[in-house]
Amino acid sequence: MKTVTSLGKYLFALPFLVFGIFHFMKAGDMAGMTPGGSEILVYVTGAAHILAAISMLIGKLDKLAAILLALMLLLFIILVHVPAMENNPNEMNAILKNVVMIGGALMYA
Repeated sequence: MKTVTSLGKYLFALPFLVFGIFHFMKAGDMAGMTPGGSEILVYVTGAAHILAAISMLIGKLDKLAAILLALMLLLFIILVHVPAMENNPNEMNAILKNVVMIGGALMYA
C-alpha cells in the first residue's frame, strides 16, 4: 500500500510542471488574464509552477514550495477567476479546481 500512496507525490507534482511549461508556451494568450495584462507575470507564475514541481519531485524545500504554491493558487482565485466570473459563469469550475489544488498542496505540506 505504501508504494501506491507514494505515487501521490509524483501525481500531484507533475501537472504543475506541465502547467508551468504551458505558461511559457502560451504567455501571450494567458497575459490577458493577468492583472494589467502582463506577460511577465505569466512567466513568473510559470517559473513558480516549475520550481514547485521540481522541489516536490526531488524532496528539497518541498513543504515550503507546497505552501507557496497554495498561496499562489489562492491569489489566482482572488485576482483572476473571481473578477472573470462577471463575464464567464464557468469560472466557478476554475475556482473549484484551484481550491482542490490548494487543499492538495496544504496536505502535501
